[in-house]
Amino acid sequence: MIDGYPMKLVESLEAVRAPFPRAVVTIGNFDGVHIGHQALFHEVIEKADLLDGTSVAMTFEPHPIRVLKKNGHPPLITLYDQKIELIAKSGIDVLICVPFTEKFAEISARQFIVEILIQRIGMTAIVVGKDYAFGKNREGNLNLLMSYSEAYDFEVDVVDWIPISQNIPSRISSTRIRNMVMAGKVDDVPKLMGRHYQLKGTVVQGRNRGGKLLGCPTANLQLKDELCPKLGIYAVTVDISEKLYPGVANIGYSPTFDDNQFTVEIHILDFDEDIYGREIRVNFIKRIRDEIKFSSITELSRQITQDIAKARAILS
Repeated sequence: MIDGYPMKLVESLEAVRAPFPRAVVTIGNFDGVHIGHQALFHEVIEKADLLDGTSVAMTFEPHPIRVLKKNGHPPLITLYDQKIELIAKSGIDVLICVPFTEKFAEISARQFIVEILIQRIGMTAIVVGKDYAFGKNREGNLNLLMSYSEAYDFEVDVVDWIPISQNIPSRISSTRIRNMVMAGKVDDVPKLMGRHYQLKGTVVQGRNRGGKLLGCPTANLQLKDELCPKLGIYAVTVDISEKLYPGVANIGYSPTFDDNQFTVEIHILDFDEDIYGREIRVNFIKRIRDEIKFSSITELSRQITQDIAKARAILS
């Protein structure tokens, strides 16, 4: 079980001791576990229910681009642990996380279909998006899947892309979400992810200025995530032990103090508990303003009061 959900996690192909009963499979990196991915999982679960079978998702760790490109890879929206957690919440029966290596990347499309999906996993049906490609040099495609489906007696279900909205026909993608977050457009993210963008981190000792100098104590985060929203001030909600609190986040370099040290600081509204060393999750609701340099601490303190008022209005 994963966090109270009945999903089985299998972290290598070798750990699959026997084919799953009437396995219905979908495959992908699933970075962000966005609405498009969720639609795939829904189709897999429905198909497995219809066949009295097993819903199976297969993903890869690390992300293949990190193995194949080495450098210049984009930050991940969801790291491994959070991806597992989110897929478990979807209702999938089994998640297979394949360790991705250069050797695995050499597997041909035919080997992947026959030796892995059919013989090892027991695939009865596969659910994919219409741009799905797989195998060495991405030589596998829908046409190849269709041709093998006749020879090996499995179904291929193709799920349409999900558009961003009725007015924006472009499909939902991890790249688009990543760009939104980096541009600070966090209030648009739920339309694509089905939830707010979230950072996770441990509360660490800061510079003891928030409460003493500014009358606004902050929780300083040591981040566990890679993708950080654009520098600035945000209205947020803070998940502490599954209880949500309103807050204001400052992402940046504290230019008024000339620190030149990157920090993520969270002021949790109406909160007065010691949370040093605890892990918290911060949901980014809306960007309030840029981070700017003020001429004095008094001016900065006055602006913080206004930011808090704006955050309260956004979160009310």
